[in-house]
Amino acid sequence: MGQHWKKIWVGSAGNMVEWFDWFVYASFATYFAGSFFPEGNDTAKLMNTAGIFAVGFFMRPVGGWLLGRVGDRKGRKAALTLTVTLMSASAVLIAVAPTYAVAGYGGVAVLLVARLLQGLSVGGEYAASATYLTEASAPGRRGFASSFQYVSMTAGQILGLGIQIILQRTLTSDELHSWGWRIPFIVGALGAAVIFYLRRNMLETEAYEESDTDASERGTIRALLRHKREAFLVIALTMGGTVAYYTYTTYLTKYLSNSAGLPKQTATLVSFCALIVFACLQPLAGALSDRIGRRPLLITFAVGSTFLTVPIMTMLRSAGSFWPALGLSLLALVVVTGYTSINACVKAELFPTGIRSLGVALPYAIANALFGGTAEYVALWFKKGGIESGFYWYVAGCAAVSLVVYLTMRETRDIDLKRIGGAAEGTPEADKVPAS
Repeated sequence: MGQHWKKIWVGSAGNMVEWFDWFVYASFATYFAGSFFPEGNDTAKLMNTAGIFAVGFFMRPVGGWLLGRVGDRKGRKAALTLTVTLMSASAVLIAVAPTYAVAGYGGVAVLLVARLLQGLSVGGEYAASATYLTEASAPGRRGFASSFQYVSMTAGQILGLGIQIILQRTLTSDELHSWGWRIPFIVGALGAAVIFYLRRNMLETEAYEESDTDASERGTIRALLRHKREAFLVIALTMGGTVAYYTYTTYLTKYLSNSAGLPKQTATLVSFCALIVFACLQPLAGALSDRIGRRPLLITFAVGSTFLTVPIMTMLRSAGSFWPALGLSLLALVVVTGYTSINACVKAELFPTGIRSLGVALPYAIANALFGGTAEYVALWFKKGGIESGFYWYVAGCAAVSLVVYLTMRETRDIDLKRIGGAAEGTPEADKVPAS
């Protein structure tokens, strides 16, 4: 195995555990929602847990700033090791959190602290992973290599759903609701410990080691402000993609069971099967972007999401059984692949080495806090208000905004990461991006 592949493997394996812990909260929310809140409407309970889920996203800008700074000043390896440590701690807290019957709202407080730690961790993980995978890849293969970020993210969710399917078939419903939901968080904590060991021994990227950026400028807000256009571009191009991604991944299982009326086991199986196909599509689309460029895939995603979201979500609500639900879910995820497969490298390709980690982390975390983290809550808010279709239009509208950005942005495929990293940051040479 070549050095590039060793780096990609370690970065991806850690990312998988990070996102297993992050997504397992959402996929098991239907089981533990009643444990932390008093009796009431099921949708209201889900809104409470979705609200805490969203709080984690609002910590992501803080995590993006702190851990992005670590990644630029201390190295990608240091940031990736710290993120998995925080995630392990949060998984342990959720696994031992007391229920409402035992501690009242004390359990909610523990849950909230755990989600804040997860937000800090993932806020830095995305950028550190995106930067590491992009810098560690061979020239001309960045799209392919960085696509493994979403392969690993999706693998984490598949693992979570797989555990959920096993538990659904080995435990009774009462056992799942009372204590079985704690099992995946214990698994996540143990997995994080293994990844911590792997990341302690991982190799740093050549682009970072060879960068001659002034140490005092690495990872600073001052340096980031010299790249305001690129930072805004990250926010705008993320907007539509993150809403669509969370709609068809973390929210999909709850939507199929809470709105479409499918049994929880069927809804979980639909998500599980769809995500397996979705994960396999990422490297294919990433490799395609290395040949034809990033913009064609982004534009295809945005056009498809803008015009297909409303009909797909409408038909999903009345799918009625496994196969129609699976077919529609796959159609949606094929469209989303145009964004997920390459968004990591596109963002990393916008910034010089000395500010790359923070440049990706902070704007991306802000966009996720505003749009990705609130997607599920917004969906449930529309549902509770009796106008669930309003959420479909919301998702389509976010994609339409990103479409405008994709149509006007420059191509980033042919950028030399070491060249822009070696130029004096803030100069035209450092900022130059080849026109499409």
